[in-house]
Amino acid sequence: RKDPPPPPPQQLSVKKLRVVLFALCSSTEQAAQHFRNPPRRIRRWLRRFQSFHDDHPELSEGKYLSLEAEEKLAEWVLTQREQQLPVNEETLFQKATKIGRALEGGFKISYEWAVRFMLRHHLSTHTRRGVAHPLPKEIQGNAGAFIEFVQRQIHTQALPRSMIAAVDEISLFLDVEILGSDDQRKENALQTVGNGEPWCELVLTLLADGNVLPALVISRGHLQAPPATLPDSILLESKENGCDDDEIMELWAARVWRKHAECRGGGAAGGGAASSKGMLVLDCHRTHLSEEVLTVLSSAGTLPAVIPAGCSSKIQPLDVCVKRSLKNFLHKKWRERAKDLKDPDSSSLLQLLLGWLGEALEILGECPELIRKSFLVASVLPDPGGDSASPRRHGDEQEELISAMEQRLKIARSPQSSPELPDNDDDEAEAEVLHRLFEGESEAESFYGFEEADLELMEI
Repeated sequence: RKDPPPPPPQQLSVKKLRVVLFALCSSTEQAAQHFRNPPRRIRRWLRRFQSFHDDHPELSEGKYLSLEAEEKLAEWVLTQREQQLPVNEETLFQKATKIGRALEGGFKISYEWAVRFMLRHHLSTHTRRGVAHPLPKEIQGNAGAFIEFVQRQIHTQALPRSMIAAVDEISLFLDVEILGSDDQRKENALQTVGNGEPWCELVLTLLADGNVLPALVISRGHLQAPPATLPDSILLESKENGCDDDEIMELWAARVWRKHAECRGGGAAGGGAASSKGMLVLDCHRTHLSEEVLTVLSSAGTLPAVIPAGCSSKIQPLDVCVKRSLKNFLHKKWRERAKDLKDPDSSSLLQLLLGWLGEALEILGECPELIRKSFLVASVLPDPGGDSASPRRHGDEQEELISAMEQRLKIARSPQSSPELPDNDDDEAEAEVLHRLFEGESEAESFYGFEEADLELMEI
């Protein structure tokens, strides 16, 4: 008599899928804090989900949006993230529903679909191999055309590496209400995603020769006591009402790029000598190039190369490893200090930020080889061997770059931090209390005011 076949792995409950979706949109750590559940358990749920769908591909076919509609949604996710706008359960479901309304037969939304969508299109924020993943078809061609244009200009104009730059912004949002709350919530007061006006804007500039130009910091509000000393790596501007995109780029062009071009012997109208020509790689969202900015770039013989929307994760050198590492570094520093902050004013907070940023920039300045490699991995610079590297090899190189940068900044985590990588599953060793929230009989308990049955039926 044959033994009965083992039962198939169970699909995750809606409650667990919701936690996993949060982790894919934000981070495992934020999901763990938000849902008060250990990161290890969330990673285990994600592996369980992947295993279930690997073993049951028939359950993933044609159930929701068409591939073309999903690609439109994936493109939206990428462009949202480029602008540091929220991608979460609410915004994702709203956008998916809007796209789905145009389809015949309507569109049923679910957490199971959303998690599968994020994984299928490699949209997890944990990915450390973004350059290896294909972009949605519509924008993949734009990325290829951009790379071809940039590499051709670098070759035909014989542009020096010291005049090939990548520039981008990091916006920091400060939630004053959370800042005034209890100790634990203060850790969430500083964010790099938001809808409102940012508290600070950091404009970062890397050069293809491995150097880092001074960072421009623009703070909102009036500084009662400006910092007495600033490191050479930081230029500070304070504006009562902040700056719009045009003003930020005008300040950057005047205070950072013009000075750099003059040091390199540029500055002659019409482009000057060939040695002074340059190229500036920047995204298309915040960089509305005003006449003032174009004048500065033109006088320095600098050609703006504007990255097509949605393509930054593959072809913006700053996105390869520096921006994510710097954000994680600032978040780590903030978490370490947040609990001790008692009614801080904007000036003292800015002083803290400038100190952390100065520390990070000093370390970045000691990593020219990582910065040079970022331009190669982003395909801005052609492969030295003359061949175009495979996406897989560039993915391997990006993973190595991120690990190296995290080690330099002392924010390195174990591979278990990434759901893309295997995780030793020794959950049985954890205390029984960790099993109770979402395991066993607790499945039927209410979740954010909904009964499990209500959640299972929820459709938009």
